[in-house]
Amino acid sequence: MTPVELSRTVLSAVRRAVDAGELSVAVPVRAQVAPPGPGGCGDYATNIALQLARPAGRSAAQVAEILRPHLAGTDGVADVTITGPGFLNIRLGGGETAVASLVREIGRGSYGHGDALAGQVLPLRIPYDIRAEVVADTLVRIIATQGGQALVQHDGPPPPADPASTDSRSTDPALMDPPSTGPRPADPSPADPPPTGPSHTGLPATPTPVTPATPLRPVPAPEDPTPLGVDAARWALLRPAGHDRPRIGDAHLLQRESNPLFRVRYAHARTRALTRNAAALGFTGTPGDVPEADDLLGALAEYPRVLRVAATHRAPDRLARHLVTTADALLALQHLVLPLGDEKPSAAHRARLALAEATGTVLAGGLSLLGISAPDYL
Repeated sequence: MTPVELSRTVLSAVRRAVDAGELSVAVPVRAQVAPPGPGGCGDYATNIALQLARPAGRSAAQVAEILRPHLAGTDGVADVTITGPGFLNIRLGGGETAVASLVREIGRGSYGHGDALAGQVLPLRIPYDIRAEVVADTLVRIIATQGGQALVQHDGPPPPADPASTDSRSTDPALMDPPSTGPRPADPSPADPPPTGPSHTGLPATPTPVTPATPLRPVPAPEDPTPLGVDAARWALLRPAGHDRPRIGDAHLLQRESNPLFRVRYAHARTRALTRNAAALGFTGTPGDVPEADDLLGALAEYPRVLRVAATHRAPDRLARHLVTTADALLALQHLVLPLGDEKPSAAHRARLALAEATGTVLAGGLSLLGISAPDYL
């Protein structure tokens, strides 16, 4: 059972409790599940009881006790334990492990894509500034992962062209040409009617309501970032939160652990190298249990929520920082993937390799959404 499937299972348990008259609440749209924190147990934990306690007029512990039998009786759930103020800790059973389920889900493609913004057209109003342009360009892709369509609009006329200028308020076309992206929606005027045809996001060819424009005015870069090159320049502009002033400098080009962009791209390259080296040793990845991968499993399981938050809050920095967390978790584990010396490949090695390959898929997908390349060799 994957995290997405488990989230639906939790919501079904809530719905059954409501139908039985045990709870009087509105069933939430989604339930958050994640690897258990300190003091927890099992494969996943959910805070749904804490979320429903106030509207139910009960304590979180009482809500958890009501939900526990509805959840424990579900196929694929072996046991449910209540810890802390009312966390439901879930141990999966009757099938493959949580790690294997997650690896297989990632391998099916489009991992992290959802419907939080399905059918919505979201205008993004930006100034003519290179950082605002890069942020909006990235949000077009991130919002599409949640079923929405972003339309980029500009405030006022474009500034006069000045070939001698290196002002960061100008836009370098190279920064707007990231790898593996679809066409960027045209810049509509405020008087344009709502779009009715299909878009590159796959929305249906029906009239779609347009929400009020979201003004995007991230703090401009202090200097022109384009000398850094496309990848480093985009990272420098996207990783800080919109209200933070980005730092533009050669630190983004260093091939060292102190450079977060290097760690993310290096982690992806390592997953590709592990696949090549495993093939040379005559084995491939097979999804299975990896007990020592709690941090990495947690980061991968959080990826769909991070994408949803980045889209709904118009905050691509959330994705950039999460990629660093994921990369660091992979780098801490990667030395265990291949056999050492005369050691023969075991089921544990195959499971770790499958998890590493799934991590590479997530890192490459996240970097692509940011408009940054993910090289196989670094």
